[in-house]
Amino acid sequence: MADSRSTYTQVQNPSSTVKMSGVCMMSNTWRDEQHPSFINFISSFLTANSFRLNFVPIAPDFIFNCGGLSVAFIFVTKWDSHNVAPVFGRAKKLKGMFANLYVVVTLPTREQNDSFVHAYFEYAMELGRPPFVPVQDLEMGFEKIVKIAHSCGVCKQHEAKSKFKNERKQSVQGMDNFLRVVTSIPGIDNHDANTLNQAIGSIEAIGKASKEDILESTDLSADKAETITRFFRDPKFYLSPKII
Repeated sequence: MADSRSTYTQVQNPSSTVKMSGVCMMSNTWRDEQHPSFINFISSFLTANSFRLNFVPIAPDFIFNCGGLSVAFIFVTKWDSHNVAPVFGRAKKLKGMFANLYVVVTLPTREQNDSFVHAYFEYAMELGRPPFVPVQDLEMGFEKIVKIAHSCGVCKQHEAKSKFKNERKQSVQGMDNFLRVVTSIPGIDNHDANTLNQAIGSIEAIGKASKEDILESTDLSADKAETITRFFRDPKFYLSPKII
């Protein structure tokens, strides 16, 4: 294993200013197979990047929870060209269990890289499912893992914010349409319309409500309740206003 680095690079995403923390779960089995100095490097690197480290009995080597997303990793730290079947067999098995799975493979020599490429096609791996990420050394491999987890979390967070904005926009548009229709009823203003929306609900529900329902549920006057029920029931009445 290469010597542990004296400094630890903090993950940065040039396209985003989001500072994100998370949880890293490391497999007990994987930990026990590594040199203690490498585990110390991992622990320090995670701390520098605001990730909490837990050791748990999990099937992948790592699972990161970041930005509301779980990302699983297989981290192959020793490529054995004479025993490659377990790596690809495990990748095929775990890709069915995790929606977001990456396989990081340490390939420090040209011979190991050539062996990996040959084995990848020999075992008929589906391109990108899961993605394989070759690296030159252990520390680089783990930094790559954290960067992938962080990037996935940032994308998920942006997606969630975007979805919230769209839902809010649709809600505002829906409320605008609601107000436009209800305030077209003679004598009904925005305050009355909001009161009806909160107490009774949709335009359909208001149309089905009786005068008594409206009086019991709101502070509207009897005259306004009468006007609303006539608007939705009397063709001569509801055809007279112009609904824009």
